[in-house]
Amino acid sequence: MITLAVNELIEDLTNNKIYRLLWIDETNTTSFVIDVESSKALPMLLKIRDLTQGVLEGIYVKVETQNGNQQRISRELTDKEREIRDNAWDLIKDLVQNVPSIFISELRGKEVKKLESEKQFAKATLYKYLRRYWQGGMTTNCLVPNYRNSGARGKTRKSGEKKRGRPRLGDTVGINVTKEITDIFRKAIKRYYLTDKKNTLTFTYKMMIKEFYAGEVRYENGLKYISILDENSIPTMAQFKYWYEKEFDIEQVVKKRDGIKSFERNNRAILGSSTYEALGPGSRYQIDATVADVYLISSYNSDWIVGRPIIYFVIDVYSHLITGMYIGFEGPSWAGIMMAIANAASDKKEFCNSYGINISNEWWPSAHLPEIILGDRGELEGYSVNSLINGLNISIENTPSFRPDWKGIVEKLFDTTQERIKSFLPGYIQTDFGERGAKDYRLEAKLTLEQYTKIIINFVLYYNKNYFMKNYIRDTGMIEDNVKPTPIELWKWGIHNRAGKLRKADSDTIRFYLMPRDKATVTSRGIKFKGMLYSCELAIKESWFVNARINKSWKVEISYDPRNMDNIYLHTNKESMFEVCSLLEHQERFKGKVIDEIEQLTRNERNDYKKEEHAILQEEVNLFGNIEAIVTESIQIANQTQSKNITKAKKTKSIRENRQVEKALQRELESFQLGIQLKNNQENIIDLKPNELDANTPETSLIKELFNKRRGMKRNE
Repeated sequence: MITLAVNELIEDLTNNKIYRLLWIDETNTTSFVIDVESSKALPMLLKIRDLTQGVLEGIYVKVETQNGNQQRISRELTDKEREIRDNAWDLIKDLVQNVPSIFISELRGKEVKKLESEKQFAKATLYKYLRRYWQGGMTTNCLVPNYRNSGARGKTRKSGEKKRGRPRLGDTVGINVTKEITDIFRKAIKRYYLTDKKNTLTFTYKMMIKEFYAGEVRYENGLKYISILDENSIPTMAQFKYWYEKEFDIEQVVKKRDGIKSFERNNRAILGSSTYEALGPGSRYQIDATVADVYLISSYNSDWIVGRPIIYFVIDVYSHLITGMYIGFEGPSWAGIMMAIANAASDKKEFCNSYGINISNEWWPSAHLPEIILGDRGELEGYSVNSLINGLNISIENTPSFRPDWKGIVEKLFDTTQERIKSFLPGYIQTDFGERGAKDYRLEAKLTLEQYTKIIINFVLYYNKNYFMKNYIRDTGMIEDNVKPTPIELWKWGIHNRAGKLRKADSDTIRFYLMPRDKATVTSRGIKFKGMLYSCELAIKESWFVNARINKSWKVEISYDPRNMDNIYLHTNKESMFEVCSLLEHQERFKGKVIDEIEQLTRNERNDYKKEEHAILQEEVNLFGNIEAIVTESIQIANQTQSKNITKAKKTKSIRENRQVEKALQRELESFQLGIQLKNNQENIIDLKPNELDANTPETSLIKELFNKRRGMKRNE
């Protein structure tokens, strides 16, 4: 949380202005500030929320060095200085104590006007004292006149008539650097040098001369010509450079030109060592993720380009051994980082075997939990971290924003990895990616996620065994035992000589606390999660799916492994902590797939439906039109042929007999008769008048009569 206090200095990096906090209200919502360098500055209102947010975003930074007179009064004042100070204080003390009214323009104007008439002082003088008091730090010594400059080594000398410094070789004499000139220097430095354009000091000097030491301006042939003052009227480059080097230190300049975050990341002094922080293997792990510079294809369909995967590495700080890894499309996120930690604590022989790589445990000996994990704030925060801390007793440390150098070991490893293997990878992004005329490396993708993971596993095995760290600082014990500074040798030595930090736990317990958590929905069709359906013994035993159909669906808490979605793990209050839920048989297309590929499949299916949605709508509209046309025609025919004088009772009385007649006619019409062709391929239709369907006619005689008519028609054909 950012805490602000009255009298603090805040620099606005967008305009290189420095403000002093003059007042903060009791609710910590509003404040008044003043530009400490402007000769016309007056208090202005700023919201505390905007200030604190600006500090968090790097727009504002706190300035430690004091400006104004406070830093200068380290000596005994003269009687004249004390008199001027005290007179100025007597003049404004009632005004400045009337806060916050004095900071409000309208109220301040009235008070100054009133004091001007009472004390017989000019308004300009009153504002000069107020401004000096506010800008200097709101003490009485801020009112000491700023005209005494003592001469000594490293201090500015008082200007006089005689030119200071080494005499020039030519005929010119030059000028002394006065306060007015240093004010110009300061403006030029801020305007042209301390910016993200990174202009040179020479360019800054020339722009200063052009702007502040211009003489005659003339126009020739429509072009503007500026004549600068003569040599005896302008400061030299040497004077400008001397003042700059005396006024600014290198750290301040770099922070101004590149930004504080960039300075902390790239230019700060490196006085420590990450390895020195670790007491042995497992004392501290570093974890981080990066986007791989290669495009992959889907294992479902080789025509689908699925993008660039995320690589996670877990590094033991003490030995620099890669203790865990994860490659997928999670991230950088909690799900991905937890998969990497789970891998760090798992048996590597079993892990490698799952990818068809046979190793012994000595090749990759790490299968433990550490004491401390150092990671990025964005990923190692929140509910899942609390589960990790409480369930596995691991301490979590986070790096500040924009400070990847705090995880220097793992950061450097990413560069090493991609540099070693890039020449072999189809779909690898070269430095000209995206430039005009360059290849589209995405189209060269040939590797699936599984194949790329195999490549990285082989690299890890090579790195752990062979990476020779020339700059690794071995302690006395390592030197005596002649330990080779490779990760696996340092790990082995540390296990025997610096043990006690590594931890073991039941694999199911580790995975349960590491796996990401989510909500699934109990439906009548199964336990639904991300479009997949699962079931378990508990759900069947307690009739969950029947209840969901009769009543309604409900949510349950689950854990899952994004690398294999064959099972999810239902949280229970029982001793076992979880119930295994398996994919239903008709969900076999999801078996053995990682969650990224499953989500890719469902996205593609949604997109395919989206593409066809309009065409399907068009066909449905056509269907409705055809149905309406048939119904309309049927109504017209029925209205024309139906008798109007039949009662409702008579019309509904013989439905069963009518059905028998209709069924008999339908059978006759549909019966197969081989070798007989109908004239013009058309059926003769028997027209039964309503009066022929006498309800009193016996069913058998009516059917027989209809059959006879039908046979007679066929004989006539």
